[in-house]
Amino acid sequence: MKTIGFIGLGVMGQSMVRNLQKAGYTVQAYTRTKQKAADLLEEGVIWCDSVQAACTGADAIITIVGYPSDVESIYFGEGNILESAETGTLLIDMTTSSPKLAERIAEAATERSLLPLDAPVTGGDVGARNGTLSILVGGSEFAFAKARPLFEAMGQAIERMGAAGSGQYAKLANQIAIAGIMMGNAEMFAFSKKAGLDPEALARTIRGGAAGSWTLENLVPRMIIEDYSPGFFIKHFIKDMALAIESANEMNVKLPGLELAHRLYTILAENGYDENGTQALVEYYLHQDV
Repeated sequence: MKTIGFIGLGVMGQSMVRNLQKAGYTVQAYTRTKQKAADLLEEGVIWCDSVQAACTGADAIITIVGYPSDVESIYFGEGNILESAETGTLLIDMTTSSPKLAERIAEAATERSLLPLDAPVTGGDVGARNGTLSILVGGSEFAFAKARPLFEAMGQAIERMGAAGSGQYAKLANQIAIAGIMMGNAEMFAFSKKAGLDPEALARTIRGGAAGSWTLENLVPRMIIEDYSPGFFIKHFIKDMALAIESANEMNVKLPGLELAHRLYTILAENGYDENGTQALVEYYLHQDV
């Protein structure tokens, strides 16, 4: 594989493209707003003016867009990937999306002799930039083996979780865990600040104990300096939590902690924080009148 069609150049996608280029792949990309691709085009990425153009001549097509509706549009809408990709092409959706939609894409792709994988990622903007993402994959063993060099260019912890849709279920499980961790860290920070503690000293001291986590290392420092720039948008986290709640309801699994996190983040979004990073949850605890 040499040529990669890449669709979606957001916070994550841009860094993932750079790492593919570093690994020697030629990347031809499409995103709805060409301006987002300006820096990448200067770095050698080939611009495509449509989904169909990004698929032309590609050995693999990677998508990482915002919402399940966006995924459905680029795979089933006008000029879609399924109709544009050449026989034998890898189709790798790395969006956090609906497991049921992933299964539907896989069925349609297989009928067209394409190789589908759902492969959502975790690790945030830092992991995307450093090429250390965790990649959770659903799909056939053959397609997974063929795609592995691409995954290794973008991530470190790479695991096939099972058949189509399994990658999405695994990512939703990850988001369930993150929801609880984010609430715990935001509450810890708000409590320590109200108690008059030095939050930097506290974080530095407890990092090696049971409270240690990726969130404590990477997002609590942003809370401390009120840096709410998005490594991962609140609006997208709300989407992920809603997908997890939907799937849990289908399986008759009760997740009260996740439901609480979803409510708190929804309150923040309704008060103008939807474009902020998930660490902005601390604002709810510091200013509970938001």
